[in-house]
Amino acid sequence: MIEIKDLKKIYNGVTVVNVPHLEIKKGESIGLVGNNGAGKTTLFRMMLDLIRPERGEVLINGELVAGHENWKNFTASYLDEGFLIDYLTPEEYFYFIGGLHQQSPAHVDDFLSGLTDFFNGEILKRGKYIRDLSKGNQCKVGVASCLLQNPQLLMLDEPFANIDPSTQFRLKNIVKDLNKNKGVTTLISSHDLNHITDVCDRILLMEKGVIIKDIATSSSTLSELENYFGVEQAFAAPVKIDEEENH
Repeated sequence: MIEIKDLKKIYNGVTVVNVPHLEIKKGESIGLVGNNGAGKTTLFRMMLDLIRPERGEVLINGELVAGHENWKNFTASYLDEGFLIDYLTPEEYFYFIGGLHQQSPAHVDDFLSGLTDFFNGEILKRGKYIRDLSKGNQCKVGVASCLLQNPQLLMLDEPFANIDPSTQFRLKNIVKDLNKNKGVTTLISSHDLNHITDVCDRILLMEKGVIIKDIATSSSTLSELENYFGVEQAFAAPVKIDEEENH
């Protein structure tokens, strides 16, 4: 479904992403892990044609992402609150997203009723603009808007970071259901090794812009990653965090 060829991004003379080749098949669940500054968010943004690489290309279903639109019809992503329209209420935003996909307000309402547990009474009918919600609740809005689009490809950057444990559990079940029962290709970046190994069947470990490990998830994957980061942290020198990674 996704093919990356010779993809490179450079900031201020420093290569922050360098992926010679990567293939992701339809229906795979991919986890992307790495320390701050590893290039995860930059890679996601290039895959979504939000920033342009110095060289290389990303193809989705054989079509170049850069300069083309068809892939957007079946791709949904939430990287941060910048993807939201913060002066709308959550309801207004959901109706807007639904309208872009030819969904009536009644259809949107019916869909949202299935996310009652995920919202936990904190999103709908609260009389708040999105900008006034907590980061965790903004994340819920962003994820829900992705689900509303019924995507074939779902990309989420740090979706577990600001939500409470109950919502983390519910989100994991939602993502697992999309992948296992609906065949949705999922790409999730996370610092939480427990969550990412639980949700994803394949883990990409990224360090200084390079994918240094490509692991099929097994019972030993979590301990392998914990050992890697434990040793790496014990001996690593301080690293300047890439500004793009924090966007």
